[in-house]
Amino acid sequence: MSARWFSETLYTDFQQSLLIEEVLFEGRTAFQDAVIFRNPRFGRVLTLDGIVQTTERDEFCYHEMMVHVPMIAHGNAGNVLIIGGGDGGILREVLKHPDAQPIMIELDETVVDICREHMPSLSDGAFDNDRADVRFMDGIKFVKETDEKFDVIIVDSTDPIGPGEVLFTEDFYSDCARCLTESGILVTQSGVTYMQDDEARQTYQRMKKLFADPSLYITQVPTYGASYMTFGWGCHSTAPRQTPLEEIERRLAPLNLEFKYYSAATHIASFSLPTYIEGLKS
Repeated sequence: MSARWFSETLYTDFQQSLLIEEVLFEGRTAFQDAVIFRNPRFGRVLTLDGIVQTTERDEFCYHEMMVHVPMIAHGNAGNVLIIGGGDGGILREVLKHPDAQPIMIELDETVVDICREHMPSLSDGAFDNDRADVRFMDGIKFVKETDEKFDVIIVDSTDPIGPGEVLFTEDFYSDCARCLTESGILVTQSGVTYMQDDEARQTYQRMKKLFADPSLYITQVPTYGASYMTFGWGCHSTAPRQTPLEEIERRLAPLNLEFKYYSAATHIASFSLPTYIEGLKS
């Protein structure tokens, strides 16, 4: 990182750089290198191990789609498990559903601390909500050992490098599948598909072995350059993903929420994949 530019290190043959106005935090947690800086276009930016994780200005493109697609598709999600998500954005969106009782398992407590201090808009008070059960421990260990069942499991991981690598394995997905209720849904971060097609392909193939309804769906996050962001989807029932537009609108109405990205129409459209992504499922 130079004095004025942050250059991401995710790819060996492609690089994006963000202008640094001010460094707000720079240090080593127990697990990874963390930097938070301010950029004129994206606001405050969180990076871990040289890779952009989220920004104040476009985080909604990711967090809204990762949460509300499975929550609304399920229709009656009470017990919700979040693996990762230390910035608090996923927890914030889950708590917008009044019947949700989220448990959040985060390995790196320092990420939560620095995001609460330097990027408070992401969690927007979620960590202080009485319904939020935040536990600092290994998510792999939790899903392997727990007897609890969940309606929705959201895996908001880093890329499969460093501490996030184990959250992409078949063993982990299998343990998550065991923890789901009869029509439970697992969604996972599965990469920027044009650049990381193996992540989406492998996610789908692993979901296919474990779920009655494996799939992928997409969002567009400006900071994640070069392609659509893809989420993995696994459900023990084929019904939630087939929820019609009118029913999605009916479920949304009493929540009275204002979204920047998600909508009933976007929900349906997110499963209509570009051909190059659809081809990864074959």
